[in-house]
Amino acid sequence: MIHLITGGQRSGKSKIAEDFVLSKTENPIYLATSRVWDENHAKRIEAHKKRRGNQWCNIEEEKFLSNHDFSGKMVLLDCITLWLNNFFFDNGDNDELTLKQCIDELDKLFSQNCDLIIVSNELGMGGSPENKLAYRFNDLQGSINQYIAKKADLVTLVISGIPVNIKNTL
Repeated sequence: MIHLITGGQRSGKSKIAEDFVLSKTENPIYLATSRVWDENHAKRIEAHKKRRGNQWCNIEEEKFLSNHDFSGKMVLLDCITLWLNNFFFDNGDNDELTLKQCIDELDKLFSQNCDLIIVSNELGMGGSPENKLAYRFNDLQGSINQYIAKKADLVTLVISGIPVNIKNTL
């Protein structure tokens, strides 16, 4: 099963994803994708860890998610936006390479026999940024979200802490 949970920044999507996973398993895996960019970001990561508690098996992986064997497990991948960001900045101006690498990596991950709950930011609802770098990133984020949504069995949009189910093929 693949369940995409998307929404705006600070919409409550991570908490909803965590609650969903905890309602389904006693042995949750938290697959964190963020690089530590600065002191403020490090504090935010620590706050997330503290909120989750000790029942989670935490795995930190910036790019190569499929290097881990999740067979038979339920995995919360948080988040696609930060994961895409790692490829985006590592590849410079080569957006085609970024998209290809991300899709290839997702396909490898999706081929594993596991349940994936994937958190991603929905950036397309905020208009088009004037900054060229942000514009490019938004386009890539939209493409990745669409790719995951097509593969997903469930898609949930979170608005102000309220989950709205928008796809269910189960």
